[in-house]
Amino acid sequence: MPEKISFTPALLDSHCIVDVRTPLEFAEDHLPGAINVPILNDEERVEIGTIHKQVGPQAARVRGLELTCGRFAAMVAEITVQAGGRPVLVYCWRGGLRSLSMAILLEMTGYPVVQLRGGYKAFRTMVMGCFESFSPAVPLLVIHGMTGTGKTTFINGLDRRKWTPIDLEGLACHRGSAFGEVGLDQGLSQKRFDTLLWDVFRRAPLDRPIVLEGESQRIGKISLPGNLYAVMAASCKVWCRASLETRVQRLSVEYARQEYREGMAIALERIRKKLGGQRYAELKELLDAWDVPGFGRGLIEHYYDKLYYKNRPWTPDVELELEDFGEAERRLEEYWSARN
Repeated sequence: MPEKISFTPALLDSHCIVDVRTPLEFAEDHLPGAINVPILNDEERVEIGTIHKQVGPQAARVRGLELTCGRFAAMVAEITVQAGGRPVLVYCWRGGLRSLSMAILLEMTGYPVVQLRGGYKAFRTMVMGCFESFSPAVPLLVIHGMTGTGKTTFINGLDRRKWTPIDLEGLACHRGSAFGEVGLDQGLSQKRFDTLLWDVFRRAPLDRPIVLEGESQRIGKISLPGNLYAVMAASCKVWCRASLETRVQRLSVEYARQEYREGMAIALERIRKKLGGQRYAELKELLDAWDVPGFGRGLIEHYYDKLYYKNRPWTPDVELELEDFGEAERRLEEYWSARN
């Protein structure tokens, strides 16, 4: 019988990770770097589950064999090609029959294989446990600032030999504001976001700080897991500034795309009550005329600056001017060197 082993992060770097669950299960979330070689497709899993419930486990297994036995050779061949000589780690939902079946097939062909004890469920429990009592291995520098200052661009442009940037909004597929979903598809699940974020922290080098943007507890429909929000709130705070003209210009560059027009109108409608009727009408007129700079300026002055950080309950550890990203990074490095 194939060996069952418990999950350790090192397995992600040493093994070819094979997820034998259905495509829908895989799409919701999976181990980092895993490939999907489903034993059952989505419809077949529903059928097997129904038989298991209505008739019994033996009948379900027989039907499962009927559906899958003709695909075994092709599945093994696909895995061996993908593995490229690496040992294989196979998992399913709870480390049960699906992953055991595939592990036995691979073992019978002489391929080095292990089965993940507890399957995806055990991995998910580990990820959530990590964030429930999250304690980063290196310091966090949390970037704050008003809308349009260019915080995300600044973070992603940092020298990765000195810092570890984490783009929370990029991982969440949402800009974290009223217009945050314009042009984006936040189709990932909360589980997928958690796994992606866990993996970024896992791979962060230990010789440099992590830089990430100060977000609210939620980014669109996605929530920061566990106590991460509290850890960020207690970490080093960097306040970023830029002139109104620079902020308007940066928002214009980001949003001035015809394909965003409908999404921007929908987002504007959502904040109509907060704006008030007159202000909404003024902004709607600018949007209809496709005056993106004027629209952006109006949002900054009459919505964003009044809503975000209106009563900032903390004092920043350092302040940066983001007019010039290179100079801002130099200033941040100067501050961090002096602090440490």
